[in-house]
Amino acid sequence: MGGNIYYHSECDFQLKDKESITKWLKNIIDIENKELGEINYIFCEDQYLLKKNQDYLQHDAFTDIITFDYTEERRLSADIFISIERVKENAITFAAPFETELSRVIIHGMLHLMGYNDKSEEDAKTMRSKENFYLSKKNLTR
Repeated sequence: MGGNIYYHSECDFQLKDKESITKWLKNIIDIENKELGEINYIFCEDQYLLKKNQDYLQHDAFTDIITFDYTEERRLSADIFISIERVKENAITFAAPFETELSRVIIHGMLHLMGYNDKSEEDAKTMRSKENFYLSKKNLTR
């Protein structure tokens, strides 16, 4: 029983090359020995994501991504909200192309579903290492 990855937009951003991104993500899911359920990526603006952060997580801060994880065992399912404004800012901050930074945030959300965390310094290093590894599979690094 296969799942699917969907892309939605709550702003004027439209993801380019959805097919190759989906293929890349499905390959990562295979490498990590997980199964694809239903994953929704929702692209939005800062204020939209700030409201989600306040309403659901009681955080009053801008963020680039919020992941609502519905994963059951190995079957990955989630709603992943990404602020395009934050991704653009991060791309400037890290002197990275927008596409690279967006791909990093997209995979960051997926890695959370797979059980990777970034709360501690050690976990953050592991997360960054995984991000870089999978970005290299897409020929993107920062």
